[in-house]
Amino acid sequence: MGQTDLQPAGESIVVFTLDGQKFGLDIFAVKKARRAVAVTPLPNAPGIVMGVVNVEGRVLPVFNIRRKLGLAEREVRSSDHLLIAEAGKRTVALLVDAVNDIAGWDGTTAVAAEEILPGFEGIEGVAKLDGGMIFIYNLGKFLSVEEEASLDASLHAALA
Repeated sequence: MGQTDLQPAGESIVVFTLDGQKFGLDIFAVKKARRAVAVTPLPNAPGIVMGVVNVEGRVLPVFNIRRKLGLAEREVRSSDHLLIAEAGKRTVALLVDAVNDIAGWDGTTAVAAEEILPGFEGIEGVAKLDGGMIFIYNLGKFLSVEEEASLDASLHAALA
């Protein structure tokens, strides 16, 4: 998959994988998917921020979801993708193994995250779809207030 513009299509999620596990983001949060590019390190950024990339003239922080989920670290591969998405008031890039699909989801086939992963911020729930179980991610809860402030300071210092 090269660059893909994703258009809203009702109650849908963008499905992506990390280490074979499927995750989903609300399609309204996702702007596009593109092949991964080299990531420039960002000094003093929160641990889940790999660095920054330039996407169409905009410098975007790259979130490493692997770190947030405690998955094994690995080098960026040419087959990896960046999901460009809105996380609250910020546009970010998420490094994922692959962007798989856009799946219909009405929210009624989900189990709340608190029932499965108590205290885990960022996962909204687990959806049961035809393709199996998919963790639904909530980017609005991805960064803590402290991480958000740290990222702002790091971006400001790097771009000053």
